[in-house]
Amino acid sequence: MLTRISIPPAEFATRRARLGEYVQSQGLSGVVLFDSYYILYFANFAFIPTERPMAFVMNAEGQAGMFVPRLEAEHARAKTGFDRVDHYLEYPGETHAIQYLKTMLQDMGITGRIGADTDGYPWILGYRGPSLTELMGATVVPVTGYVEDLMMIKSPSEIALIKESVKWGHLAHRLLQKYTQVGVTETEVSQRASMEANAIMLETLGPIYAAQSMSTRGASAGYRGQIGRNAAIPHALANNMVFQPGDVLVTGAAAPMWGYLSELERTMFVGPPNARQREMFEHMKALQETAFEAMRPGVKCSDVDRAVRRYYDEHDLIPYWKHHSGHAIGLRYHEGPFLDTGDPTELKPGMVFTVEPGLYAADLGGFRHSDTVLITDDGIEILTYYPRDLESLIIPV
Repeated sequence: MLTRISIPPAEFATRRARLGEYVQSQGLSGVVLFDSYYILYFANFAFIPTERPMAFVMNAEGQAGMFVPRLEAEHARAKTGFDRVDHYLEYPGETHAIQYLKTMLQDMGITGRIGADTDGYPWILGYRGPSLTELMGATVVPVTGYVEDLMMIKSPSEIALIKESVKWGHLAHRLLQKYTQVGVTETEVSQRASMEANAIMLETLGPIYAAQSMSTRGASAGYRGQIGRNAAIPHALANNMVFQPGDVLVTGAAAPMWGYLSELERTMFVGPPNARQREMFEHMKALQETAFEAMRPGVKCSDVDRAVRRYYDEHDLIPYWKHHSGHAIGLRYHEGPFLDTGDPTELKPGMVFTVEPGLYAADLGGFRHSDTVLITDDGIEILTYYPRDLESLIIPV
């Protein structure tokens, strides 16, 4: 039985220390981060971003603080443990909310050259306000690349959370397959599987569990409209479709663990597939296995995708290609680097990717497995373990 499934406080302190070293090396007076995932990564504070500006702030001496609206003040103090949590009453306020950030930065000595992920709070959900450059009369230096580089390499604690996510995503997918049948809607099946998996997960993990996710509260599985010919649309949306004999199905399952995610996707069939469906399925599996074989430390992301593209070329499958071979995953469903011909990043131990090359035929449907894969010291570890073979993925009629 797990007793802890969160990132330990010392790891957050280590992350902030590394960021502080970078701030000093670049001659910056401090750093301001507005992105909610970056704030979670450095401050252990998960929240829903709205029009109310929020930021993680740290000066060159390593003093860290949060800038939040009044409604998040107690929440931020409890989660971060920071001594300094500055708040304003409401946005936009008689005095614009962002003016209080100016006061906080000046008080912490963050002036002149300031590191930031964006030049001011993003214009989301109706927010409008000045950039950091305008607000502070400062030189704003982008730090996003450095932060993303830190997040690429997962620590043992992060990997443990991703593995735990895999476990509960597997359960949700198992129930999804169990409840799928002709004449039932994707809504019924997805909701039933997700609710049951989530209930079992919460009963098992109890109060130690927290999703810390803006998109889902627990284990879930579904089809997202990728049913029949709609399966040829990789990013379709759920449409309450009814399962019919002969449908090709593309699934998705996941479970956030203190913000960390995995990805499990499978191609399934309602009833025995025809000869062309079988052929496309086997090519899809071979494409994914080609990526697995190419992935190891020191190999470029671009070279993995090139190996997969060669398979498409050699088997005349380019008309059915729509996207690159995969992407990193962690706090976000999509992170960098990407298994794409345009990304020269070298694979390193601790990186975690989805591997999901697909085939899409408008007259037939879509064919895509996605597995979550860890780069190890000498190769890869495929973290997801749901069956990949065709016979295991046929829904009886």
